[in-house]
Amino acid sequence: MSNLLIEDRNIVTPGEEIATGMDYLPSHGTYRDGESIVAKQSGLLKVEGKVLRIVPLSGEYLPKRGDTVIAQVEDVTMSSWIVSMFGPYSAMLGLKEGTQEFVRKGEDLTKYYAVGDYIVCKIVNVTSQKLVDVSTRGPGLRKLNEGRIFRVSSSKVPRIIGKQGSMVSLVKDHTKTQITVGQNGMVWIKGEEFALENLAEKAIKKIEAEAHTSGLTDTMESWLKEQVGGQ
Repeated sequence: MSNLLIEDRNIVTPGEEIATGMDYLPSHGTYRDGESIVAKQSGLLKVEGKVLRIVPLSGEYLPKRGDTVIAQVEDVTMSSWIVSMFGPYSAMLGLKEGTQEFVRKGEDLTKYYAVGDYIVCKIVNVTSQKLVDVSTRGPGLRKLNEGRIFRVSSSKVPRIIGKQGSMVSLVKDHTKTQITVGQNGMVWIKGEEFALENLAEKAIKKIEAEAHTSGLTDTMESWLKEQVGGQ
């Protein structure tokens, strides 16, 4: 007989028994001890079918291939752009991945992306030495103009986005804003009204602060309706 001792999205601490029996499978942040599955670290328990894993509540972003991130250009070379991902690792955006245009040898690359520009890009390669290559070729990948950018904990990004984008869509719909959430915890918001941009940022930060709570989608929907009605 297998039993889940801790409910999905509850906080666990190292050494805490999460489940008993052989039906459940340990994943990231958990391990098997006899017939029990035990937490290796503090964080938010995620129950995915029979797989149990822990999402850390803090920590630096570690780049993974396929992730979409918001980065900032910090240097321009003869044939690439070096971008910061706001963590321990920088990335390289090569010419072929940075533009579809033909670029002549020696051309000034700052006309595409200059130092200080923010871009939405996808990680296309990560070596064992954590050398990272990114691309801006693909749907939604681009230079960001106007709007505002702020940072949240990268570990809270899945909760901020929600299942199939449900949570961030909720915020977009109520605030009439465009929002992009990078896996590295950088968030871009652009709205037609300053007050609605402020509300969208406040909503994102509220989700971040209450990511560990249950029923958060209903809570946020009620809160957003109240806030929008009060404006």
